[in-house]
Amino acid sequence: MTGDREAESRLNPKWDASGLITGVVTDVATGELLMVAHLNAEALELTQSTGEAHFWSRSRAKLWRKGEESGNVLRVIELRIDCDQDSVWIKAAPSGPTCHTGARSCFYRSIEDGSLHRR
Repeated sequence: MTGDREAESRLNPKWDASGLITGVVTDVATGELLMVAHLNAEALELTQSTGEAHFWSRSRAKLWRKGEESGNVLRVIELRIDCDQDSVWIKAAPSGPTCHTGARSCFYRSIEDGSLHRR
């Protein structure tokens, strides 16, 4: 059974109790998972209107544009929303490393036998 969000053609995000949805960012050229962050309504609107990824920082409680300090902007190529509209997939062209550590992706470590290994 599907609800209105699954069947309708209008954007109708299902915000969580904090007014956020999850954003998953992949590299449009390689498909590599780059980062996961959260968006509020303003971040989603700015992402759509500017073509650059914007997010809501839960730790700093403020809106931010990816690359505003580092210069490593995420240029949005395509936005998709999941079936119940509570998460967004951002296909982007990164202009540099995505992770604040300087790594290409925030997922630069694997877990093996309880230890972390840099990839």
